[in-house]
Amino acid sequence: MAARPPGGGGASEPDAIEFGIAVLDERIEEAGVSFPATAEEVRDALGDREIPYDAKGRTIALGEALDQVPQSRFENETEFLDALYPVFDRKRREGGGFLTSLRDALPF
Repeated sequence: MAARPPGGGGASEPDAIEFGIAVLDERIEEAGVSFPATAEEVRDALGDREIPYDAKGRTIALGEALDQVPQSRFENETEFLDALYPVFDRKRREGGGFLTSLRDALPF
């Protein structure tokens, strides 16, 4: 997931703010995690680092996110990220309040 940051689009601003599985994917690559792997092996490789789950920078600890996933073994990185996506999505929806929910429901 990624979102364009607010602002005038100056040269010093990033093109996008990454969060959720996009950040986790990058951290997996940096840590050199190989699959198949267990949740504990991934946690050991990455540490219990905070992962931003929305464009506002709110975070969840990797361990807390993994505790919300029913499976504990992942055959590949895609399976791992797919299992964590609902956790990030749920946190994002819970944290936004009424206006965020309304905005998410609109088609534009």
